[in-house]
Amino acid sequence: MVVGELAHERDVIIIGGGPGGYHAAIRAAQLGLSVTLIEKNELGGICLNQGCIPSKVFAHAAKQIGEKQHFEQLGIEFKTTSLNIEKLQNYKQNIIKQLRQGVETLCKANKIEFIKGKASFLSEDRLGVETHFAFDVYRFQHVIIATGASLVSPSFVTIDHDRILNAFSIYQLNTVPEHLMVYGNDYISLEVAMSYHAFGSKVTLILEDDFPFDPSINRELQRLLKKRKIKIYQKSTIHKVEHALKTVQVVLITSEGSTTTIEGSHLFVSSRTKSNIEELGIDKLGIKLTETGFIDVNHKGQTSLENIFAIGDVTEGPSLAVKAIKQGKVAAETIAGLDSEVDLTFMPTIVHSIPPIASVGLTEKEAKEQYECIHVGQFPLRANGFASIIGQKEGFIKVLTDAKTDLVVGIHMMGSGAIELISSGIIGLENVARDVDMKFPLYPHPSINEGLLEAVEALKGEAIHLPPNKQQHKTKVNEAVSQTMHFL
Repeated sequence: MVVGELAHERDVIIIGGGPGGYHAAIRAAQLGLSVTLIEKNELGGICLNQGCIPSKVFAHAAKQIGEKQHFEQLGIEFKTTSLNIEKLQNYKQNIIKQLRQGVETLCKANKIEFIKGKASFLSEDRLGVETHFAFDVYRFQHVIIATGASLVSPSFVTIDHDRILNAFSIYQLNTVPEHLMVYGNDYISLEVAMSYHAFGSKVTLILEDDFPFDPSINRELQRLLKKRKIKIYQKSTIHKVEHALKTVQVVLITSEGSTTTIEGSHLFVSSRTKSNIEELGIDKLGIKLTETGFIDVNHKGQTSLENIFAIGDVTEGPSLAVKAIKQGKVAAETIAGLDSEVDLTFMPTIVHSIPPIASVGLTEKEAKEQYECIHVGQFPLRANGFASIIGQKEGFIKVLTDAKTDLVVGIHMMGSGAIELISSGIIGLENVARDVDMKFPLYPHPSINEGLLEAVEALKGEAIHLPPNKQQHKTKVNEAVSQTMHFL
């Protein structure tokens, strides 16, 4: 075929059918654009088929197992409780299938052309698409790259997906590990550790650094992990990994430089990611990349070529579906001529741990660095009536404000309902809320929501269910600031 002849004409082509890609496709179709979506594997991408959804199925199962004691307190009795992991795998596959079929149905309903194939650039306005049956050329007005990223294993280990596992293969196991060693301090590692601990595995956590949360959450995590007898090796790195037929041996180097050897049945290793751009042929177009090899984009998702956009894990930043979804919608709206932009300032951090964690905005450490003086209001869920009813009293809600302006700058939650409730915090920060704005609305009773209200009230000693000495923690940077605030 001669490039330039017999090219199919398209308004918008999207390469990649993950959450960013299919959200972009549907939003573009809603805006009246003709859309072609190209995916070489399955619709839903890594998130639906290997990452987000499978991991949350396992986290949900772990949470249900953890509630057995509370069920018995309620008089709901079970003769035995055990996990049939094969049934759990079947449940996971059924959920994935249902959700994928839902995406397929939505694409059809929005008249989106779907092509299962591999796309690569021929020029700034043409793509070659290879399918099982043919190689076709498409000329486009705009294209959105949503090809995601791949896991890159650390140099000290080879992932065999049998006993040495990564974020995808850990949720493919058909047996519960006898002793699972977890290397990593990110949210994925924490979810893995807590899920498999609930399933009955002995779990050992190997942490190179502290957890990346607010200091209060990090302290509470340390307490809970110790309470659950999860062994932690702090500030340790893996020097060497060896494994036999049924065991994995790990040699650690501590922060003091000494070595320790531990042995388990399986090892999970957190991995960094790299953008999936090798097969795209974008090098011939001169598209600008970041120093770390991701596609460089502006606040609208545009690359250095204004008719080519990139979204999701193929761009710099956290590998999170929430980022990809927002970028996808903004790219579609920009192509349709709307004034739209991405602002990831208040992107939430969530962990489906036991109990769950959710944060938005500045940590206490970051707030101290940016403001002269801050107020800290913290409310323990053990003082919340509804938390007592449902038997989930672990955790707290913490609110940070600038002491001079009462502007809310950070909200951190650990406990039941945190992931759903953090949306209230996100809306508050996005709308430049002050503490009075968070206190004014009515909060349903009884509910975990009241914990957020009382954390805000605690900023100024107004929380009803906290004694006076537990309220309004004021942090000052220096004595001069302290005297000024006291005078004011």
